[in-house]
Amino acid sequence: MAEKVITGLLLIVAIIHILPVSGFTGVARLESLYGVAISGSELEILMRHRALLFGILGVFFAYAAFTPSMQPLAFIAAFATILSFFYLAATVGGYNAAIQKVVLADIVAVICLLVSVVIFFLKGRA
Repeated sequence: MAEKVITGLLLIVAIIHILPVSGFTGVARLESLYGVAISGSELEILMRHRALLFGILGVFFAYAAFTPSMQPLAFIAAFATILSFFYLAATVGGYNAAIQKVVLADIVAVICLLVSVVIFFLKGRA
């Protein structure tokens, strides 16, 4: 039962990270996702690359959901990406409603991760 819960929670984290991969398709999608104007080829390259990297992370999280030996690494990677985003959002501030949605999605992801970590380590003691 514990494995199924961890799998489900990690899949939620995976989906949250895979959703932005649609931004790889172009500027219009990126602007829609984040509510910002993407001006200049440099910013487009960086943001489209970011979208692909999040997709790769999401696929890894989905893989780890079904591979218990990879779950600790997935927990670390997910916490690193989410907590760094929280840090940037808090220290930079002044973000729009679209970025607020990303913050809220990451709050859901952190809750899923915290519950997963607790279950993972408790099942190891049982």
